[in-house]
Amino acid sequence: MILERIEGPEDVKSLSPDELKVLAAEIRRFLIEKISVTGGHLASNLGVVELTIALYLAFDLPRDKVVWDVGHQSYTHKLLSGRREMFDGLRQFGVLRGFPQRAESPYDCFDTGHSSTSISAGLGIAQGRDLLGENYAVVSVIGDGALTGGMAYEALNNAAHLRGNFIIVLNDNTMSISRNVGGVSKYLNELRSGVGYNELKKQVSGALLRIPVVGEGLVDKISRTKSSIKQLVIPGMLFEDMGITYLGPVDGHNIESMKKVFREARKMDHAVLVHVLTKKGKGYPPAEKDPARFHGVEPFRVRTGKPLHRKEFPSYTDVFSEKLCELAARDTRIVGVTAAMPDGTGLKAFGKRFPARFFDVGIAEQHAVTSAAGMAAAGMKPVVAVYSSFLQRGFDQILHDVCIQNLHVVFALDRAGLVGSDGETHQGIFDLSFLSCIPNLMVMAPKNRWELESELEYALMRHEGPIAIRYPRGQAYRGLEKFDAPIEYGKGEILYEGHEIALLAVGSMVSTAEHIRDKLAEEGWDCTLANGRFIKPFDRELVDRLARRHRLVVTLEENVLQGGFGLPVTAYIHQHAPEVKVLNIALPDAYVEHGNVSVLRETLAIDSDSIIRSMREFYPPLAATAGVPDGSGREPSGSIRITEGL
Repeated sequence: MILERIEGPEDVKSLSPDELKVLAAEIRRFLIEKISVTGGHLASNLGVVELTIALYLAFDLPRDKVVWDVGHQSYTHKLLSGRREMFDGLRQFGVLRGFPQRAESPYDCFDTGHSSTSISAGLGIAQGRDLLGENYAVVSVIGDGALTGGMAYEALNNAAHLRGNFIIVLNDNTMSISRNVGGVSKYLNELRSGVGYNELKKQVSGALLRIPVVGEGLVDKISRTKSSIKQLVIPGMLFEDMGITYLGPVDGHNIESMKKVFREARKMDHAVLVHVLTKKGKGYPPAEKDPARFHGVEPFRVRTGKPLHRKEFPSYTDVFSEKLCELAARDTRIVGVTAAMPDGTGLKAFGKRFPARFFDVGIAEQHAVTSAAGMAAAGMKPVVAVYSSFLQRGFDQILHDVCIQNLHVVFALDRAGLVGSDGETHQGIFDLSFLSCIPNLMVMAPKNRWELESELEYALMRHEGPIAIRYPRGQAYRGLEKFDAPIEYGKGEILYEGHEIALLAVGSMVSTAEHIRDKLAEEGWDCTLANGRFIKPFDRELVDRLARRHRLVVTLEENVLQGGFGLPVTAYIHQHAPEVKVLNIALPDAYVEHGNVSVLRETLAIDSDSIIRSMREFYPPLAATAGVPDGSGREPSGSIRITEGL
């Protein structure tokens, strides 16, 4: 295999054109085989194999810098830069990341994971290069889907003023995660359907030069006029009008064509955009047929493309989707808003049933939030469905456009808490912190599938004002089904009444707390289990009740400690019941790397066994009964007096 000989750029450059084609085919087979086992981003990577090879041929990596927008299409880049042996551990804890990261390799010049950032980052690198008097190429690869994000245009606007070489590669495959929408997509469709500019320029120039006497003068005059040949043949000329030279479109699966264009682009002393046409999922029929489904996949059967593991129970996303459609059938003011993720957020079914009330705004979370605010101001009930980590991008709009006006916008935060294999950029572990600091905004988290349904109905039918509901990725918890106390403003619930130790959990950690209670019961401890339900405002009456009747209160949340649920509860207890000891179980104030969620929970000490160990260290009476199944040897609870706080 040629791929087995590739350890870096020089190995790629030593190959003949025929060998490069073989290499591309081998890379596709390798990626399909490995991702079918580990899961990962398949369709996007299959689409950029030749593009990545061409970049390695035309540039001198890692001296030259390539910034991959989002970065989920960087697998071929990782292969060609000597990381092939790591692919058996793709997206597994401590092994190969699914996105570029500087700490992993010198070939990764910038950490990426979210969309529409590469032009800004690349421009900054180019400006730093010029200020330091250095000489290397900077290339930002951005997809047409990412070009729907406003940040990309802020960067393009500034790139036009650069007085040094900067290359933007527009990887145009008509897709982001789902099919692209909006005016940008229409504009690029026109460019794709037109004759390639460079080819047409040659034809026009050649025809003019054949005119006796005046031909050469005409070519020179046209090239120097503001209304150039490009203005005649390319609709809109958006990039040229901004001051960025446009080259293309070029076939993104023709290595030699791309290599030639990249080398031409490198000669320019300003910003240049190379428009490359690729096919998402190329080389694997199931992914070509349904690239959205193969954007990010779990392990699958290569022959059929079907998942290896059949989903037996609905996910939280499924539950949200079905309940929202039910409520929308009852109330015509309910609308759904998403940012290029109708499949991932569960709004696809809503869009099919209520197309006039469904808005996919593209990769534009800021616009999604403010447009929802506008719809709320007009009397509608917008539901903004977005991944937790992506809502970070709309923080100012939540605060400024929704909450200052106290508008009735519902935020449905999917993938809250630990997401797993996508790593630092996708873990939804900050939402409780950045949402809880905003006045007027209520924040809730369901303990199971039925509570998600109840909370969504409460948010849309009984509440006025902004409200966020956060729920985790994966199968919806089916336990605790007998507890169905109606949702009341700011009220939690007692699930099991015990004494001495109270477990106060929110969201996904309620099921963990249930397991803790069961395990401690084997040692004779009868713990109270309470579901906070509301993170903001938390239930002060419930906390008062727990503090009066228990010596230790343990708060549990799947969010970083700072700004989350536990610290304000602790402050309240210390103010009103300083004799009660409080232990906060939360994630560390750090970025959590990629890995299986179960492995991460154990590593971060938020699984049930780790939490029990933390409780034993924090509360000595528990340590005395470790491993004692009937609770014998335990001191009578009346003899214990705890005076210290956290």
